[in-house]
Amino acid sequence: MLKQSGLPKVGFATRAIHHGYDPQKEQGALTPPLHLTSTFTFETAEAGGEMFAGEREGYIYSRISNPTLDLLERRVANLEGGEAALANSSGMGAITSVLWTFLSQGDEVIVDKTLYGCTFAFMRHGLSRFGVTITHVDMTDPDNLVAAINEKTKIIYFETPANPNMRLVDIAAVSAIAHAKGVRVVVDNTYATPLLTRPLELGADLVVHSATKYLGGHGDLVAGMVVGSEEDLTQVRMVGMKDMTGSVMAPFNAMLVTRGLKTLELRMARHCETAMMLARELERHPAVKKVFYPGLESFEYFELAKRQMADFGGMIAFEVAGGMQGGIAMMNRLQLIQRAVSLGDCETLIQHPASMTHSTYTPEERQEHGISEGLIRLSAGLENPDDILNDLMNALPSPNEIAA
Repeated sequence: MLKQSGLPKVGFATRAIHHGYDPQKEQGALTPPLHLTSTFTFETAEAGGEMFAGEREGYIYSRISNPTLDLLERRVANLEGGEAALANSSGMGAITSVLWTFLSQGDEVIVDKTLYGCTFAFMRHGLSRFGVTITHVDMTDPDNLVAAINEKTKIIYFETPANPNMRLVDIAAVSAIAHAKGVRVVVDNTYATPLLTRPLELGADLVVHSATKYLGGHGDLVAGMVVGSEEDLTQVRMVGMKDMTGSVMAPFNAMLVTRGLKTLELRMARHCETAMMLARELERHPAVKKVFYPGLESFEYFELAKRQMADFGGMIAFEVAGGMQGGIAMMNRLQLIQRAVSLGDCETLIQHPASMTHSTYTPEERQEHGISEGLIRLSAGLENPDDILNDLMNALPSPNEIAA
């Protein structure tokens, strides 16, 4: 572990590479060892009993904790500015473990107008079956929360930027309103990563990630993370994950996410740079009706993006002339960019939310929640930026096609 006493505070990339690990405690191994074990032995029966009683630190069973997961959790907590973290088997595992921990029948969750499709389905078609009320509020205006919060409200939940239409929510303003009423704030920080936005520092109580995306970064794993206070994370670990969802990350996946963190700052710089260039070029193209990207001056939430984000991210949403069919035709002409869901990979990925990731919404619900039928979502990858741009430009409709 880095000994920072007497040293200036080290930067993000240094912590992402070194925090929480001392090679000399592992026989000098530069790379942290992978602990592929389901259970752990106890020195004595008494020691085992003390661990189960919470009177002694140690590892009992990998559904609860594991040294490989423990390192990842400490490192992600450090990068997010939290006291503790919990590794889960997927982003949805992280979300559901949190909500099952803090909600009971009769409670209410207030969510933003736009949510990832599976989160929306869990809220509207899952939690609601068990007597939890889900209320959608347009959180782009935090004042809307003031009238919405009531004695049954237990959690405020939102994404920022939102998947897929890039809406931004003012984390600090929403957190202040929620805390005045004694309500927890949970933020999905998958799009921004802790490099660009740290919701806990802005007042949020819990942060969730699909670590499948930018934290892993290579499209070869499925994983999730929760970050927050030690007290909250103990509850999520021992109630939401251990007993309710069983959403335990495999040690091998934890090793891969830990490896991904080492290059997160470098990768995000390229993702952001490429996305900014693509967004500007798309905005100038006659076949593109509208571009949604936090770094564009035309973006509705540009001023908030400048305050809340260190950079503007690798995700772009845009509308192509011809609506849904125009967008699908464009996607089918692409040669380099891959038609696939997920995001944050080295490869540039493109997808159609209405028929793919957000098909859990009815057409009426998509219209109500700001997800148009013709919206296209692009995850800018790490290929040569000019190659990505050329593929996009060659696939977009020509002026003659638009006129026709």
